[in-house]
Amino acid sequence: MSTTLLTFGCRLNAYETEVMRGLTSGLSDTVVVNTCAVTSEAERQARQAIRRAARERPGAAIVVTGCAAQRDPAAWRALPGVTRVLGNAEKLRAEHWAPGAGDAVADIMTAPAAAPRPVAEFAGRARAFVQVQQGCDHRCTFCVIPFGRGPSRSVTEDEVVAQARTLVDAGYRELVLTGVDIASYGADLPDRPRLGSLARRLLARVPELARLRFSSLDPAAIDDDLWGLLGDEPRVMPHLHLSLQAGSDMILKRMKRRHRAADAAAAIARARQARPGIAIGADLIAGFPTETEALFDETLGFVTDTALPYLHVFPYSERPGTPAARMPAVPVAVRRDRAGRLRAAGRASAAAFFAAQQGCAISVLMERDDCGHSEHFAPVRLAAPAPPGQVVAARVVGVGPDGLIAEAA
Repeated sequence: MSTTLLTFGCRLNAYETEVMRGLTSGLSDTVVVNTCAVTSEAERQARQAIRRAARERPGAAIVVTGCAAQRDPAAWRALPGVTRVLGNAEKLRAEHWAPGAGDAVADIMTAPAAAPRPVAEFAGRARAFVQVQQGCDHRCTFCVIPFGRGPSRSVTEDEVVAQARTLVDAGYRELVLTGVDIASYGADLPDRPRLGSLARRLLARVPELARLRFSSLDPAAIDDDLWGLLGDEPRVMPHLHLSLQAGSDMILKRMKRRHRAADAAAAIARARQARPGIAIGADLIAGFPTETEALFDETLGFVTDTALPYLHVFPYSERPGTPAARMPAVPVAVRRDRAGRLRAAGRASAAAFFAAQQGCAISVLMERDDCGHSEHFAPVRLAAPAPPGQVVAARVVGVGPDGLIAEAA
């Protein structure tokens, strides 16, 4: 049997899975599980997938990698069927996929960063990811990712352009710049370029690229050039996703975030001024330790006041070894209830956002033959089929429960 790759977690993991797809092309009867450590649920799903693979493919080599494996390799090596564990640095190096190679998990804080390998295909995806940065220098009290990814390291402009060029030449119309903390891009490079200047130069050097997006941005670190690019470059999509986490100053302080609620509100207002009609999403944690009902109401009020249409809400998940895991906990049932209330507020904002687009002209990146996403990242169902990967001009003729209904223009 051939190699199967299973991915959990972020866009960066998705990119790295495609790198591993190339590195493992010569292997047979192998299952690679690329784990995530952001939440206990992500780890549970990965363990479940490993146990299923061990049952359904007895005799297959099961290789576990990713952030969860980096943090606790022994625990993952002990699971039934697991034959090897690789760290986040090792999984991207060809020598660790050679026949006879064993476990390899170096200290991620000191391991040299592998140069990103250009990837020509993202299996089953109409949009592709370009790694611009890796790791994080910040220490939010709830987060283990720096311990799975190491310090922030930026990819050079030439390497980013090479990645983008490979993907555009392969037919991709839309790329997403991704990493762990992309708003901190460039601090470790000569001349300290910022994300905005990188994106502007990328668009100039790859003029065939039709659409560009950014993965999650820290609102405390968006640079002036990026704000300018958002306002004057039509190939940058009118869509931002912000790493907010909370709308309460007290909770943000206890999270050790670098912004306060007023800073986030100002970033949202600036985005809407730079690009009227822009769609804005946000990551939010519900039920962070010490969060009272009054503090939660501050976050809920922030979400309602700013009318953010796309919310990615997590009930707080304890991560062993983090400062937040030692703080007074909110009951799990309360976390889930608060997460549900935040999601409901997000659905109401999304419904209003979608309704305002009735009759508007849009462009849709087709992901299947009948659906895709608009430039505002709104889910769109198209009345007549179109080939996946194409960008189709359309007009909104209706609003469904989960997005827009459109006809090709």
